[in-house]
Amino acid sequence: MRTCHGCSLCFLSSLCVVSVVVVFLLSGHFCELMRSSGSNSEFSVPMVELQTKFTRDDQDRPVLTGGFSTGFYVNQFGNRTIRKKTRLSREQKLEQGLARARSSIRRAASKLNLSATVRGDDFDPSRFVYRNPGAFYQSYEEMERRFKVYVYSEGDPPITHDGPCKDIYTIEGRFIHELEHGAGMFRTRDPHRAHVYFLPFSVTWMVKYIYKPLSYDLTLLKQFVSDYVGVVSMKYPFWNRTCGADHFMLACHDWGPHVAKGNPFLYNTSIRVLCNANTSEGFNPQKDISLPEIHLYGGNVPSKLLTPPPVDAPRPYLAFFAGGVHGPIRPILLHHWKNRDNDLRVYEYLPKEIDYYSFMLQSKFCLCPSGHEVASPRIVEAIYAECVPVILSESYVLPFSDVLRWEAFSIQVDVSEIPRLKEVLSAVSEERYRRLKENLKVVRRHFVLNKPAQRFDVFHMILHSVWLRRINVNLE
Repeated sequence: MRTCHGCSLCFLSSLCVVSVVVVFLLSGHFCELMRSSGSNSEFSVPMVELQTKFTRDDQDRPVLTGGFSTGFYVNQFGNRTIRKKTRLSREQKLEQGLARARSSIRRAASKLNLSATVRGDDFDPSRFVYRNPGAFYQSYEEMERRFKVYVYSEGDPPITHDGPCKDIYTIEGRFIHELEHGAGMFRTRDPHRAHVYFLPFSVTWMVKYIYKPLSYDLTLLKQFVSDYVGVVSMKYPFWNRTCGADHFMLACHDWGPHVAKGNPFLYNTSIRVLCNANTSEGFNPQKDISLPEIHLYGGNVPSKLLTPPPVDAPRPYLAFFAGGVHGPIRPILLHHWKNRDNDLRVYEYLPKEIDYYSFMLQSKFCLCPSGHEVASPRIVEAIYAECVPVILSESYVLPFSDVLRWEAFSIQVDVSEIPRLKEVLSAVSEERYRRLKENLKVVRRHFVLNKPAQRFDVFHMILHSVWLRRINVNLE
């Protein structure tokens, strides 16, 4: 009896421990435990290996069908093999679909004949513009076929489920509105069918409605993010399942990266879609996404940029820039070139009689120096104007660079070369300049905000970048 009694006590004690652990996991504190058990660094959080590694095994491994996993085992007599079927869980089915996608992308990447991969006439498979046009096209098709995004419903406008649509941070609000209210195929109302989960808060509206002007204190903004993650992690099992690795946020405001520090796992583990894609400030291109900054006055592309002049139209100016002096790079540019050269026109502020966009349309190159932060709306404006962008920046990861070859439609000049800027640009041959302009026409569609969204436009390119990180595929 003593032995039985002892066993019973041992069993009850073990049951209590297991119960406490289960409750702890479900309560949303599992990720916090992981964080506290790590190093003493403020944001030293172990990355969660959510995605299946894209290896050669994906190509050769058989893909199961019908929602069952077939296993083989030998019975106790050792003389007969019995076939056993096990029903796959929802998570396993999702991962199985991603494995199929990776296999098809890999096959497309190795094909030299692009006509065997590209179907229809809405895609120009330029080998100059895309790192691997066949892989990109196949990946895009797989995304359209499979990708599902769940948008958390928690929170109220304007800070959540809303955002700016008519200013320098237009992309932030337009993406939220298109994903939540557009007619797209990607949003799912069933979180169990989702591949990723979107946190629909607007950092720009946080700054407008929560931030105390001129205080430079982001505590309230970080607290909002912390509270929001806390709510969804308590209500749903998905955040705690991966410590946020299959979740993403989107912010175009300069303070987006800093506000993300409200939750260490959001900062270090989740996918952050940011205009301020500065690697010297924690941007990680392996998991984070560079977001193009698009300034739409009144919510629309300026009429002059809708129809750029013909290819053979004269562009009398070599290069052009006009903008305020802020950040570390612009003072260098203006010091060497402000009002100093009739071919390379650099202004701090344009005279009233000169139109900004008309000057872009008359220039061969448009200078795009970073300001306070690395991103600049001039890059997209230059693409619209078919004025070859000249990137003057440091530590900036250019948008969609996992798909696009920026060297095919822009010029990147090191900051140390600014004193020689005219010499550098004048050395570009007419043949190379012609190719750069032709390639600008190809990539333009990827930077356009359409309402409603259209295939391959900027909304879909953002989603495709998220898709790539979810399936963990490099399209080189």
